[in-house]
Amino acid sequence: MAKFLSKNLKHIAVLTSGGDAPGMNAALRAVTRTSIFHGLKITAILHGYSGLIDQNFQPLNLSSVANTLQRGGTIIKTGRSKEFYKAKGRKQAAENFRAAGFDALVAIGGDGTFTGAHCLWNEHKIPCVGVPGTIDNDVYGTDKTIGFDTAVNTALDAIDKIRDTAASHDRLFIVEVMGRNSGHIASEVGLAAGAEEVFTPENQVSIKDVCQVIQRGINRGKGSSILVCAEGSEPGRAYHIAKQIKKEGGFDAKICILGHIQRGGSPTAADRNLASRLGAASIRFLRAGICDVMAGEHNNKTVTVSLKDTFTKEKTPHRDWIALAKILSI
Repeated sequence: MAKFLSKNLKHIAVLTSGGDAPGMNAALRAVTRTSIFHGLKITAILHGYSGLIDQNFQPLNLSSVANTLQRGGTIIKTGRSKEFYKAKGRKQAAENFRAAGFDALVAIGGDGTFTGAHCLWNEHKIPCVGVPGTIDNDVYGTDKTIGFDTAVNTALDAIDKIRDTAASHDRLFIVEVMGRNSGHIASEVGLAAGAEEVFTPENQVSIKDVCQVIQRGINRGKGSSILVCAEGSEPGRAYHIAKQIKKEGGFDAKICILGHIQRGGSPTAADRNLASRLGAASIRFLRAGICDVMAGEHNNKTVTVSLKDTFTKEKTPHRDWIALAKILSI
């Protein structure tokens, strides 16, 4: 946590960066309307950090965020800036930030977004507060990230439909969900969907053991099985698992990669409310002179988390949930 002179706070900038997530618009709405409520000017930086380098700014007012609470994606666009990765790009961004008359930044996104915000404070003393918006739920210091609940429910709805087909044809399905290098979506949806096995980067599974589970199910008259896997560093992991299962046990598996459908759609009530609370909290922290932090939530309480901690410390999924899913699927 860092401190800055908040009495000079008059104009706040806000951006969304990295992968889009359901609830980002709800967070933007909260940031915008809380700022205006407290007499502060608010401006959007379009297309993430690229917009800061390109001076792509858009003033916001109450009407700018009207009827956006239920919309997926982000109305101020997002992106990943290669220029911003370099010190020269960040220097240009900081100069543009000050030239525009901005006093502080609210950055909505994940660990990459927070890395950039931390650099802006560390290198150029631009006060920044992060709001965690990513379906991956891999940001340290907050129980849930904005968009995670929606992504889980989207994946669950798809798996429920796939199970109907699996049961009708007595088939084995491997469903690959998103999550980049983390297994948060897979572990949560695996338990909720009654999956026979859950593959995540954090949960190494023996293919031999999986084949035995499938065979035991067949022996007791079970016609279909659902395996859930996290995509890992690259999408398409499900195909590799299917080949291993075919080689080890002789079972043919149908593959379903859910992909970017999990990023879209109207956010759930949980995500809308989380986004509203954390978006408003980001302005509260800035008005108190607190920066270089993320507004997170732990045990239903809003907390501040060092931005550096959000991308240097690891947040692991619930392994006990995976173990429970195996017990309940016998």
